[in-house]
Amino acid sequence: MFRSNFLSSDQARELADQHGTPLFVYSKSVLQAQAQALLAVPAPFGFTARYAMKANSHPGVLRVLQEQGINIDASSGYEAEKALNLCFKPEQILLTSQQLANNLKQLVEQGVQFNATSLHQLESYGQIFAGTNISVRINPGIGSGHSAKTNVGGVTSSFGIWHEYIPKIHEICRQYNLKVTRMHTHIGSGTDPVIWQESTKVSLELIKQFPDATIINLGGGFKVGRLDDEHSTDMGVVGQAISKELSRFEGETGRQLHLELEPGTFMVANAGVLIARVDDVVDTGSQGFKFLKLDTGMNDILRPSLYGAQHPIAVLSTSTEQVDYVVVGHNCESGDLLTPDPGEPEVLGPRTLNSSSIGDLVLIGGTGAYCASMAAHGYNSYPSASEIVI
Repeated sequence: MFRSNFLSSDQARELADQHGTPLFVYSKSVLQAQAQALLAVPAPFGFTARYAMKANSHPGVLRVLQEQGINIDASSGYEAEKALNLCFKPEQILLTSQQLANNLKQLVEQGVQFNATSLHQLESYGQIFAGTNISVRINPGIGSGHSAKTNVGGVTSSFGIWHEYIPKIHEICRQYNLKVTRMHTHIGSGTDPVIWQESTKVSLELIKQFPDATIINLGGGFKVGRLDDEHSTDMGVVGQAISKELSRFEGETGRQLHLELEPGTFMVANAGVLIARVDDVVDTGSQGFKFLKLDTGMNDILRPSLYGAQHPIAVLSTSTEQVDYVVVGHNCESGDLLTPDPGEPEVLGPRTLNSSSIGDLVLIGGTGAYCASMAAHGYNSYPSASEIVI
């Protein structure tokens, strides 16, 4: 089934006529609602809500979230610069990047906060900013995610400083007179509050080794259901589980930790719909498959080809006949598949859709996160889809 609580068929047709296809449409009202759901997370000793802007860095999306009081998690120096150019205050931006930013000195001097994700990054920061405060990202040794490609904790992940190397962190901090005032962990994606409670416990045990830390950042990874049979994270329930552990920690240690969370998908996934058009309809005979070829593909939406990710799809046609179609993109690439089997990007997963003809509009839901921002841009020299906020 197709899930969208903000875009009707008539609106989609009108927008396609106005702007052409393919077209990403983002909902201001959904963005506002998700921001308020995040800001309502209970935290006994203070809370900062950040948005992982890698999920969708469209200026219109960022402005809506800024108006709601959401801060920024930047994954590169370039993202941090973009947030600054969109009038986020430097102190609202936390830079956590796999690659050491080549403009780190300039960003930090402006007031951007830096989160070291490796011993090399920590030492590089210390060489420039000795005698200051620092944040460190720790790999706690556990992870979670809907696939190995979204698991960002444990022995298979390069994200963060391995927890057994905390003594080396202290060595570097003594060498450069650095004080660790924030500890960051992130395990991946999930909805289960029990998992979040357990990961919080692990993180709190680790932060005991950083007595000057006053902030604990538990990252993001709060799953949202794109399809009707998928569950979304209840931020209230998860927040209560985390809050319980923070209060327990305060009772044991006397330390009151300020909580930070930085989701991406949770904020924007279901705030986006990609409007495309059927460019061709082909088949491979009576024993084969029927294919819908769209005027979009992996140059706009890569998740199905990369992860075997599932997105709701609807054909806007007048036909009541239902047909099993494999929906593919327009790129000259056998992997440009929009309907793979769940978690199996190389396996065809036909969808039962309205019978379609060339020229019909197709709506692809759940495309607000990791679609326009994470795609094979420029492949086959196709231009990227336009983006608007309504």
